[in-house]
Amino acid sequence: MPLFPFPVAAVTTRGIRPATSSPLYFPPGPNIFATNAWDLHLQSKGRFTLGLGTQVKGHNVRRFSVPWSPPQPRLREYVQSLRAIWRCWEMDEKLDYQGAHYSFTLMTPEFSPPKSGLGPIPVTIAAVGPALLRLAGEICDGVRLHVFATRKYVEKMALPEIRSGLARSGRSRSNFEIWGGGFIVTGKDEAALIKEREAVRYRIAFYGSTRSYKTVMDMHEWGDTCLRLHDMSKQGKWDEMPNLIDDTMVDTFSVSGTYKEIGPSLKERFGEYASRISIGLPSDVKDYNDVGDLLSYLHE
Repeated sequence: MPLFPFPVAAVTTRGIRPATSSPLYFPPGPNIFATNAWDLHLQSKGRFTLGLGTQVKGHNVRRFSVPWSPPQPRLREYVQSLRAIWRCWEMDEKLDYQGAHYSFTLMTPEFSPPKSGLGPIPVTIAAVGPALLRLAGEICDGVRLHVFATRKYVEKMALPEIRSGLARSGRSRSNFEIWGGGFIVTGKDEAALIKEREAVRYRIAFYGSTRSYKTVMDMHEWGDTCLRLHDMSKQGKWDEMPNLIDDTMVDTFSVSGTYKEIGPSLKERFGEYASRISIGLPSDVKDYNDVGDLLSYLHE
C-alpha cells in the first residue's frame, strides 16, 4: 500500500499537509482505502488528503490482474462510496451505497471507528483525459494533473474541462485545488541540471509510449512520435526511446533552471492556475543542506 510512509509524516510534523499523489485505487477496494485514509486523517489531525489514480488498462490487467472497465463511471462510484463509508462513521448515517460497480450495505459496530471530530477527508484524483478532468471538477476536492503535461494542454484541455465539471456541480474554483501539470527540472549547478534534463527526457519517452496519453502529444503534432515510442516499448527498446525526444520536447514538457533560477520559471508556468506543485528531490541532493538551499531560493 502506498500509504505506509504517511504515519511518520502525520505524527512527526505539525504544519505540512500529507497527501498521496495517485496510488492505484482499482486493486484495493474502497473499504481498504477508506480505513487507511481515516487513520491518517486522525493521525494528522485533519491535514491528510487522499489522492487516487486509475493507471492505464495495461498495468491494471497485466500487472495487477484487475478487470478493466471504463474508468470514469467506476471512479465516480469509488469516490462516492468512500464518502458514504466516512459519513457512516462520522455521522451515524446508515451505510447503503449501491452502484453498478460497488455496493456497501454492512457496517457493524466492531468495524466502525470512533468519530473523528474533524472535517471531511479531501479527495483528489489524477486525470489526463477529458472525462476524468470533468469528473474531478464535478465531485472531487481537487485534481492532480499529470507531469506529462504541457502549457498548451493545460490551457486548451485541462482547465476548460475542470471548469465544466465545476459548473455542473455549481461549485467555485476557489474551493478546488489543482496540482502541478508538467516536469520540474532543477539542480544546484549547470552540470546537475544537464543530468536532470536527461532523466526527464527518459521519463517523457516512457510516458509518451502510452497511447492513452497520445492526446497530449497530438496537441503539438507529435502523435506519430507517441506511436513510434509505443512500438519501441513493445520491443523492449527502453534505452533507445529517449533518442526520439528532442530538446524542444523537453522544454515543452518541463520547466528547467538551477536552484537560483527555478523560482521565477515556476511562477510563470504554474502561477496562473496551480494551487500546489510537487518538486521531487533532484538526484544531486546529498544532504539536508542541499534541500535547504533549494527551499531558500523558492521562498525568495
